[in-house]
Amino acid sequence: MSANLDLVHSIYADWERGNFSSVGWADPEIEYVEAEMGRFPRTSSHGVIGLAEAARARLEVLEDVRELAEEYRELDDGRVLVLNLTRGRWKRSGIELGVSKSRPWVGAHLFHIRDGKVTKLVVYGSRDSAVADLGLEG
Repeated sequence: MSANLDLVHSIYADWERGNFSSVGWADPEIEYVEAEMGRFPRTSSHGVIGLAEAARARLEVLEDVRELAEEYRELDDGRVLVLNLTRGRWKRSGIELGVSKSRPWVGAHLFHIRDGKVTKLVVYGSRDSAVADLGLEG
């Protein structure tokens, strides 16, 4: 396994437990992009503080959130795509994510990595959007 895959696996190890507090993996000038996120507005932020604020905004309306990796794809020597499931509940209603589709949110995270740090994280609310954006086959 490459160093980049090891890094992304370690990030997901925390996220799968619902621990989103660590940012040691992020470059201080990280770019965070929510490319397509369903109910959430499209956002972009820079720096660790911007990343933390974006995550906090999402976690304010959700509870018991878990990001579960289903597949890791090393696209090249600087990018790792993770096809994931997001589980959790809306705080206001208590409705579980994806309950209308009888499964959790199915999305993707694209990690851009340089010198052992994530320099850009792109979040996709659907795998189809990620695959189309990256010109990949399903």
